[in-house]
Amino acid sequence: MTIDVKVPDIGDFDKVPVISILVSVGDIVALEDPLVELESDKATMEVPSPAAGKVLEIKVAEGDTVSEGSLLLILEGDGAAAAPSAAKAAAVAPAAPPTAPPTAPVASAPAAVTDAGFGKAHASPSVRAFARQLDIDLTKVNGTGRKGRILREDVTLMLKTTSAPAAVGAVSGGMGIPPMPVVDFSKFGPVENVEMPRVKKLSGPALHRAWLNIPHVTVDEEADITDLDAYRKELDTAAKEKGYRVTLLSFVIKACVSALKDHWEVNSSIHPDGDKLIKKNFYNIGFAADTPQGLMVPVIKDADRKGIVQISKELGTLSLAAREGKLKGPDMQGATFTISSLGGIGGTGFTPIVNAPEVAILGLTRAKIAPVWDKASETFVPRLMQPLSLSFDHRAIDGALGARFNATLKHLLGDVRRLML
Repeated sequence: MTIDVKVPDIGDFDKVPVISILVSVGDIVALEDPLVELESDKATMEVPSPAAGKVLEIKVAEGDTVSEGSLLLILEGDGAAAAPSAAKAAAVAPAAPPTAPPTAPVASAPAAVTDAGFGKAHASPSVRAFARQLDIDLTKVNGTGRKGRILREDVTLMLKTTSAPAAVGAVSGGMGIPPMPVVDFSKFGPVENVEMPRVKKLSGPALHRAWLNIPHVTVDEEADITDLDAYRKELDTAAKEKGYRVTLLSFVIKACVSALKDHWEVNSSIHPDGDKLIKKNFYNIGFAADTPQGLMVPVIKDADRKGIVQISKELGTLSLAAREGKLKGPDMQGATFTISSLGGIGGTGFTPIVNAPEVAILGLTRAKIAPVWDKASETFVPRLMQPLSLSFDHRAIDGALGARFNATLKHLLGDVRRLML
Protein backbone atom coordinates (compact mmCIF):
# COMPACT_ATOMS: atom_id res chain seq x y z
CA MET A 1 0.00 0.00 0.00
CA THR A 2 1.41 3.38 -1.01
CA ILE A 3 0.85 6.52 1.06
CA ASP A 4 1.03 10.06 -0.26
CA VAL A 5 2.70 12.29 2.34
CA LYS A 6 1.43 15.85 1.94
CA VAL A 7 2.01 19.14 3.71
CA PRO A 8 -0.37 19.23 6.71
CA ASP A 9 -2.23 22.26 8.03
CA ILE A 10 0.50 24.87 8.58
CA GLY A 11 -1.67 27.77 9.58
CA ASP A 12 -2.59 29.30 6.21
CA PHE A 13 1.03 29.97 5.29
CA ASP A 14 1.63 29.93 1.54
CA LYS A 15 4.81 29.06 -0.35
CA VAL A 16 6.77 27.80 2.63
CA PRO A 17 10.36 26.83 1.72
CA VAL A 18 11.67 23.28 2.14
CA ILE A 19 14.90 23.73 4.09
CA SER A 20 15.89 20.10 4.59
CA ILE A 21 14.94 16.63 3.36
CA LEU A 22 15.70 14.21 6.16
CA VAL A 23 15.30 10.92 4.28
CA SER A 24 16.38 9.32 1.02
CA VAL A 25 14.70 6.93 -1.38
CA GLY A 26 14.85 3.43 0.09
CA ASP A 27 15.04 4.59 3.71
CA ILE A 28 12.94 2.75 6.27
CA VAL A 29 11.01 5.11 8.55
CA ALA A 30 8.89 4.61 11.64
CA LEU A 31 5.64 6.29 12.56
CA GLU A 32 6.22 9.99 13.43
CA ASP A 33 9.82 9.97 12.15
CA PRO A 34 10.63 13.42 10.72
CA LEU A 35 10.70 13.41 6.91
CA VAL A 36 11.00 17.01 5.75
CA GLU A 37 11.70 20.35 7.42
CA LEU A 38 9.77 23.48 6.44
CA GLU A 39 10.41 27.00 7.61
CA SER A 40 7.81 29.75 7.95
CA ASP A 41 8.47 33.28 9.13
CA LYS A 42 7.55 32.15 12.66
CA ALA A 43 9.18 28.77 13.15
CA THR A 44 10.86 25.74 11.67
CA MET A 45 8.62 22.68 11.56
CA GLU A 46 9.08 19.01 10.78
CA VAL A 47 6.61 16.97 8.75
CA PRO A 48 6.33 13.59 10.50
CA SER A 49 5.74 10.26 8.81
CA PRO A 50 2.05 9.26 8.97
CA ALA A 51 3.01 5.56 9.04
CA ALA A 52 5.90 3.15 9.19
CA GLY A 53 7.24 2.11 5.83
CA LYS A 54 9.77 2.60 3.06
CA VAL A 55 10.43 5.81 1.11
CA LEU A 56 9.60 5.14 -2.55
CA GLU A 57 9.77 8.60 -4.12
CA ILE A 58 10.68 12.11 -3.02
CA LYS A 59 8.67 14.75 -4.85
CA VAL A 60 10.41 17.92 -3.60
CA ALA A 61 13.92 19.26 -3.30
CA GLU A 62 15.58 21.62 -0.83
CA GLY A 63 14.71 25.18 -1.76
CA ASP A 64 11.31 24.28 -3.25
CA THR A 65 8.28 26.14 -1.90
CA VAL A 66 5.18 24.24 -0.82
CA SER A 67 1.74 24.94 0.61
CA GLU A 68 -0.84 22.96 2.54
CA GLY A 69 -1.71 19.82 0.56
CA SER A 70 1.47 19.80 -1.56
CA LEU A 71 2.83 16.29 -2.19
CA LEU A 72 6.17 15.75 -0.47
CA LEU A 73 6.94 12.07 -0.94
CA ILE A 74 5.45 8.61 -1.35
CA LEU A 75 5.77 5.82 1.20
CA GLU A 76 5.28 2.10 0.91
CA GLY A 77 3.48 1.53 4.18
CA ASP A 78 3.56 -1.91 5.75
CA GLY A 79 5.39 -3.87 8.40
CA ALA A 80 7.56 -5.70 5.90
CA ALA A 81 10.16 -2.98 5.88
CA ALA A 82 12.18 -4.54 8.69
CA ALA A 83 13.83 -7.11 6.45
CA PRO A 84 15.12 -4.59 3.89
CA SER A 85 16.30 -2.48 6.80
CA ALA A 86 18.36 -5.35 8.17
CA ALA A 87 19.73 -6.13 4.72
CA LYS A 88 20.65 -2.51 4.22
CA ALA A 89 22.40 -2.38 7.57
CA ALA A 90 24.32 -5.54 6.67
CA ALA A 91 25.31 -4.07 3.33
CA VAL A 92 26.57 -0.89 4.93
CA ALA A 93 28.54 -2.60 7.69
CA PRO A 94 31.41 -3.94 5.51
CA ALA A 95 32.06 -0.43 4.21
CA ALA A 96 33.52 0.64 7.54
CA PRO A 97 37.32 0.80 7.52
CA PRO A 98 38.56 -2.40 9.21
CA THR A 99 41.43 -0.57 10.91
CA ALA A 100 39.29 2.13 12.45
CA PRO A 101 39.49 2.42 16.25
CA PRO A 102 36.36 1.73 18.31
CA THR A 103 35.29 5.37 18.33
CA ALA A 104 36.03 5.94 14.65
CA PRO A 105 32.49 5.26 13.34
CA VAL A 106 31.33 8.45 15.02
CA ALA A 107 34.05 10.52 13.40
CA SER A 108 34.03 8.66 10.08
CA ALA A 109 30.63 9.88 8.97
CA PRO A 110 30.95 13.64 8.75
CA ALA A 111 29.36 13.84 5.32
CA ALA A 112 26.00 14.90 6.65
CA VAL A 113 27.46 17.85 8.54
CA THR A 114 30.03 19.21 6.13
CA ASP A 115 27.59 21.64 4.50
CA ALA A 116 28.60 25.22 5.14
CA GLY A 117 26.31 27.09 7.51
CA PHE A 118 24.50 26.15 10.69
CA GLY A 119 21.15 25.81 8.91
CA LYS A 120 22.48 23.04 6.65
CA ALA A 121 23.34 20.70 9.52
CA HIS A 122 21.46 17.40 9.46
CA ALA A 123 19.50 17.92 12.69
CA SER A 124 15.95 18.52 13.85
CA PRO A 125 14.75 21.99 14.91
CA SER A 126 14.77 21.00 18.57
CA VAL A 127 18.38 19.84 18.32
CA ARG A 128 19.33 23.05 16.51
CA ALA A 129 17.67 25.09 19.23
CA PHE A 130 19.50 23.06 21.89
CA ALA A 131 22.81 23.65 20.09
CA ARG A 132 22.18 27.40 19.80
CA GLN A 133 21.49 27.62 23.52
CA LEU A 134 24.84 25.98 24.20
CA ASP A 135 26.61 27.93 21.44
CA ILE A 136 27.63 24.69 19.71
CA ASP A 137 28.50 24.86 16.01
CA LEU A 138 26.56 21.97 14.48
CA THR A 139 28.85 21.88 11.46
CA LYS A 140 31.56 20.57 13.80
CA VAL A 141 29.36 17.90 15.43
CA ASN A 142 29.54 14.32 14.22
CA GLY A 143 26.07 12.82 13.93
CA THR A 144 25.52 9.29 15.21
CA GLY A 145 21.89 9.02 14.13
CA ARG A 146 20.52 7.43 10.99
CA LYS A 147 22.26 8.77 7.87
CA GLY A 148 24.56 10.87 10.05
CA ARG A 149 21.69 12.79 11.68
CA ILE A 150 22.82 14.83 14.68
CA LEU A 151 21.11 13.82 17.90
CA ARG A 152 20.77 15.70 21.17
CA GLU A 153 23.27 13.30 22.69
CA ASP A 154 25.83 14.27 20.03
CA VAL A 155 25.48 17.95 20.99
CA THR A 156 25.85 17.09 24.68
CA LEU A 157 28.99 15.05 23.91
CA MET A 158 30.40 17.97 21.91
CA LEU A 159 29.74 20.28 24.86
CA LYS A 160 31.56 17.95 27.24
CA THR A 161 34.48 17.70 24.83
CA THR A 162 34.81 21.46 24.32
CA SER A 163 34.27 22.16 28.00
CA ALA A 164 37.08 19.86 29.11
CA PRO A 165 39.77 22.61 29.15
CA ALA A 166 37.47 25.03 30.99
CA ALA A 167 39.51 24.66 34.18
CA VAL A 168 42.43 26.52 32.65
CA GLY A 169 40.62 28.99 30.45
CA ALA A 170 37.36 30.84 30.01
CA VAL A 171 35.03 28.81 27.86
CA SER A 172 32.23 31.13 26.81
CA GLY A 173 28.72 30.48 25.64
CA GLY A 174 26.69 32.82 23.46
CA MET A 175 27.62 36.52 23.78
CA GLY A 176 30.52 35.63 26.07
CA ILE A 177 28.28 34.00 28.66
CA PRO A 178 29.67 30.75 30.10
CA PRO A 179 27.44 27.77 29.29
CA MET A 180 25.57 25.99 32.03
CA PRO A 181 27.42 22.92 33.30
CA VAL A 182 26.08 19.50 32.34
CA VAL A 183 25.08 17.68 35.53
CA ASP A 184 24.40 13.96 35.82
CA PHE A 185 21.46 14.10 38.24
CA SER A 186 21.16 10.30 38.26
CA LYS A 187 24.08 10.27 40.68
CA PHE A 188 21.81 11.77 43.33
CA GLY A 189 18.58 9.85 42.78
CA PRO A 190 16.07 8.51 40.24
CA VAL A 191 15.50 10.75 37.22
CA GLU A 192 13.38 10.70 34.10
CA ASN A 193 13.71 12.65 30.86
CA VAL A 194 10.32 14.13 29.92
CA GLU A 195 9.89 15.48 26.41
CA MET A 196 9.00 19.18 26.33
CA PRO A 197 5.85 20.21 24.42
CA ARG A 198 6.58 21.38 20.89
CA VAL A 199 5.42 24.91 21.68
CA LYS A 200 8.02 25.20 24.44
CA LYS A 201 10.73 23.83 22.16
CA LEU A 202 9.96 26.57 19.64
CA SER A 203 9.32 29.44 22.04
CA GLY A 204 12.20 28.69 24.43
CA PRO A 205 15.02 29.79 22.10
CA ALA A 206 13.07 32.93 21.13
CA LEU A 207 12.60 33.88 24.79
CA HIS A 208 16.25 33.15 25.51
CA ARG A 209 17.31 35.30 22.56
CA ALA A 210 15.03 38.15 23.70
CA TRP A 211 16.37 38.01 27.25
CA LEU A 212 19.98 38.14 26.05
CA ASN A 213 19.51 40.86 23.44
CA ILE A 214 17.00 43.21 25.09
CA PRO A 215 17.98 45.37 28.10
CA HIS A 216 14.86 44.72 30.18
CA VAL A 217 13.47 47.18 32.72
CA THR A 218 10.26 46.59 34.69
CA VAL A 219 8.18 49.36 36.29
CA ASP A 220 5.39 48.43 38.72
CA GLU A 221 2.18 50.31 39.46
CA GLU A 222 -1.24 49.73 41.03
CA ALA A 223 -4.59 50.81 39.58
CA ASP A 224 -7.83 51.21 41.53
CA ILE A 225 -10.34 49.08 39.58
CA THR A 226 -13.11 48.99 42.19
CA ASP A 227 -15.70 50.82 40.08
CA LEU A 228 -14.55 49.24 36.82
CA ASP A 229 -14.87 45.73 38.23
CA ALA A 230 -18.39 46.44 39.50
CA TYR A 231 -19.38 47.52 35.98
CA ARG A 232 -17.58 44.49 34.50
CA LYS A 233 -19.63 42.14 36.68
CA GLU A 234 -22.84 43.71 35.40
CA LEU A 235 -21.76 43.17 31.80
CA ASP A 236 -20.57 39.64 32.55
CA THR A 237 -23.91 38.65 34.06
CA ALA A 238 -25.69 39.65 30.85
CA ALA A 239 -22.96 38.13 28.66
CA LYS A 240 -23.29 34.68 30.27
CA GLU A 241 -26.82 34.42 28.92
CA LYS A 242 -25.48 35.08 25.42
CA GLY A 243 -22.66 32.53 25.62
CA TYR A 244 -19.58 34.63 26.28
CA ARG A 245 -17.77 36.21 29.25
CA VAL A 246 -16.54 39.70 30.03
CA THR A 247 -13.23 39.60 31.90
CA LEU A 248 -10.96 42.31 33.22
CA LEU A 249 -8.60 41.65 30.31
CA SER A 250 -11.12 43.17 27.87
CA PHE A 251 -10.99 46.49 29.74
CA VAL A 252 -7.21 46.36 30.09
CA ILE A 253 -6.87 45.90 26.33
CA LYS A 254 -9.04 48.98 25.70
CA ALA A 255 -7.07 50.96 28.27
CA CYS A 256 -3.76 49.86 26.74
CA VAL A 257 -4.85 51.03 23.28
CA SER A 258 -5.63 54.50 24.66
CA ALA A 259 -2.33 54.61 26.55
CA LEU A 260 -0.43 53.44 23.45
CA LYS A 261 -1.94 56.29 21.46
CA ASP A 262 -0.68 58.75 24.07
CA HIS A 263 2.77 57.10 24.21
CA TRP A 264 3.40 55.80 20.69
CA GLU A 265 6.94 54.63 21.45
CA VAL A 266 5.53 51.80 23.56
CA ASN A 267 3.73 50.56 20.44
CA SER A 268 6.83 50.78 18.22
CA SER A 269 9.71 48.53 17.17
CA ILE A 270 13.40 49.27 16.81
CA HIS A 271 14.46 49.69 13.18
CA PRO A 272 17.00 47.09 11.98
CA ASP A 273 19.64 49.80 11.61
CA GLY A 274 19.27 50.58 15.32
CA ASP A 275 19.02 54.34 14.74
CA LYS A 276 15.27 54.72 14.32
CA LEU A 277 11.97 53.59 15.80
CA ILE A 278 9.24 52.18 13.59
CA LYS A 279 6.06 54.05 14.52
CA LYS A 280 3.02 51.81 14.07
CA ASN A 281 -0.34 53.43 13.45
CA PHE A 282 -2.27 50.26 14.22
CA TYR A 283 -2.98 48.49 17.49
CA ASN A 284 -2.86 44.69 17.58
CA ILE A 285 -2.81 43.42 21.14
CA GLY A 286 -1.40 39.97 21.90
CA PHE A 287 -2.41 38.12 25.06
CA ALA A 288 -0.65 35.15 26.60
CA ALA A 289 -2.85 32.06 26.77
CA ASP A 290 -1.95 29.16 29.05
CA THR A 291 -2.58 25.86 27.23
CA PRO A 292 -1.70 22.18 27.79
CA GLN A 293 0.83 22.54 24.96
CA GLY A 294 2.51 25.58 26.54
CA LEU A 295 2.17 29.34 26.40
CA MET A 296 0.69 30.76 23.18
CA VAL A 297 0.03 34.38 22.20
CA PRO A 298 -3.09 34.97 20.08
CA VAL A 299 -3.65 38.51 18.81
CA ILE A 300 -6.69 40.81 18.92
CA LYS A 301 -6.36 42.66 15.60
CA ASP A 302 -7.33 46.35 15.29
CA ALA A 303 -8.28 46.54 18.96
CA ASP A 304 -8.74 50.31 18.64
CA ARG A 305 -11.75 49.73 16.38
CA LYS A 306 -13.52 47.29 18.70
CA GLY A 307 -15.65 47.68 21.78
CA ILE A 308 -15.64 45.74 25.05
CA VAL A 309 -18.24 43.24 23.82
CA GLN A 310 -16.44 42.39 20.57
CA ILE A 311 -13.07 42.14 22.31
CA SER A 312 -14.60 39.85 24.96
CA LYS A 313 -16.05 37.55 22.32
CA GLU A 314 -12.74 37.36 20.42
CA LEU A 315 -10.85 36.65 23.65
CA GLY A 316 -13.13 33.70 24.31
CA THR A 317 -12.89 32.37 20.75
CA LEU A 318 -9.10 32.68 20.51
CA SER A 319 -8.52 31.27 24.01
CA LEU A 320 -10.61 28.20 23.20
CA ALA A 321 -8.78 27.70 19.90
CA ALA A 322 -5.45 27.94 21.75
CA ARG A 323 -6.45 25.32 24.33
CA GLU A 324 -7.68 22.98 21.61
CA GLY A 325 -4.56 23.47 19.48
CA LYS A 326 -6.57 24.99 16.62
CA LEU A 327 -4.88 28.40 16.32
CA LYS A 328 -3.75 29.31 12.81
CA GLY A 329 -0.54 31.17 12.00
CA PRO A 330 -2.29 34.50 11.31
CA ASP A 331 -4.00 34.28 14.72
CA MET A 332 -0.59 34.76 16.38
CA GLN A 333 0.99 37.31 14.04
CA GLY A 334 1.24 41.09 13.90
CA ALA A 335 1.07 42.04 17.59
CA THR A 336 2.32 45.51 18.49
CA PHE A 337 1.98 45.06 22.28
CA THR A 338 1.40 42.04 24.52
CA ILE A 339 -0.38 41.45 27.83
CA SER A 340 0.50 38.50 30.08
CA SER A 341 -2.04 37.93 32.84
CA LEU A 342 -1.51 35.69 35.86
CA GLY A 343 -4.60 37.08 37.58
CA GLY A 344 -6.39 33.76 37.70
CA ILE A 345 -3.43 32.16 39.44
CA GLY A 346 -2.03 34.76 41.82
CA GLY A 347 1.17 36.67 42.44
CA THR A 348 1.91 40.27 43.33
CA GLY A 349 4.22 41.18 40.44
CA PHE A 350 6.68 39.70 37.95
CA THR A 351 8.95 40.55 35.04
CA PRO A 352 7.39 39.39 31.75
CA ILE A 353 9.88 38.97 28.89
CA VAL A 354 9.43 41.38 26.00
CA ASN A 355 8.08 39.60 22.93
CA ALA A 356 10.52 40.96 20.31
CA PRO A 357 10.27 42.76 17.93
CA GLU A 358 7.80 44.50 20.23
CA VAL A 359 9.39 46.80 22.78
CA ALA A 360 7.06 46.35 25.75
CA ILE A 361 4.80 43.87 27.52
CA LEU A 362 2.35 44.35 30.39
CA GLY A 363 2.09 41.82 33.20
CA LEU A 364 -1.03 41.46 35.37
CA THR A 365 -1.31 39.58 38.64
CA ARG A 366 -4.27 39.00 40.95
CA ALA A 367 -6.18 42.10 42.12
CA LYS A 368 -6.48 42.50 45.88
CA ILE A 369 -8.47 44.52 48.40
CA ALA A 370 -6.19 47.08 50.05
CA PRO A 371 -6.73 50.10 52.33
CA VAL A 372 -6.49 53.38 50.40
CA TRP A 373 -6.51 56.83 51.99
CA ASP A 374 -9.63 58.81 51.08
CA LYS A 375 -9.03 62.55 51.36
CA ALA A 376 -12.71 63.45 51.52
CA SER A 377 -13.49 61.29 54.54
CA GLU A 378 -9.93 61.36 55.87
CA THR A 379 -10.08 57.62 56.46
CA PHE A 380 -8.75 54.47 54.87
CA VAL A 381 -11.30 52.74 52.65
CA PRO A 382 -11.11 49.26 51.09
CA ARG A 383 -10.45 49.39 47.34
CA LEU A 384 -9.77 46.71 44.73
CA MET A 385 -6.23 47.32 43.50
CA GLN A 386 -4.81 45.79 40.29
CA PRO A 387 -1.00 45.34 40.12
CA LEU A 388 0.58 46.36 36.79
CA SER A 389 4.10 45.30 35.73
CA LEU A 390 5.39 46.91 32.53
CA SER A 391 8.59 45.40 31.09
CA PHE A 392 10.20 47.31 28.25
CA ASP A 393 13.24 47.56 26.01
CA HIS A 394 15.38 50.31 27.52
CA ARG A 395 16.82 51.12 24.07
CA ALA A 396 13.40 52.35 22.94
CA ILE A 397 11.75 53.36 26.22
CA ASP A 398 13.42 55.04 29.18
CA GLY A 399 12.27 54.71 32.77
CA ALA A 400 10.37 57.99 32.77
CA LEU A 401 8.33 57.04 29.70
CA GLY A 402 7.61 53.61 31.16
CA ALA A 403 6.37 55.22 34.37
CA ARG A 404 4.21 57.69 32.41
CA PHE A 405 2.64 54.85 30.44
CA ASN A 406 1.75 53.07 33.67
CA ALA A 407 0.37 56.30 35.14
CA THR A 408 -1.84 56.77 32.07
CA LEU A 409 -3.04 53.18 32.35
CA LYS A 410 -3.78 53.69 36.05
CA HIS A 411 -5.75 56.84 35.26
CA LEU A 412 -7.83 55.12 32.57
CA LEU A 413 -8.62 52.04 34.65
CA GLY A 414 -9.61 54.23 37.60
CA ASP A 415 -12.77 55.42 35.85
CA VAL A 416 -14.42 53.23 33.22
CA ARG A 417 -15.97 56.31 31.59
CA ARG A 418 -12.52 57.39 30.41
CA LEU A 419 -12.32 54.29 28.21
CA MET A 420 -15.29 55.54 26.21
CA LEU A 421 -13.55 58.78 25.19
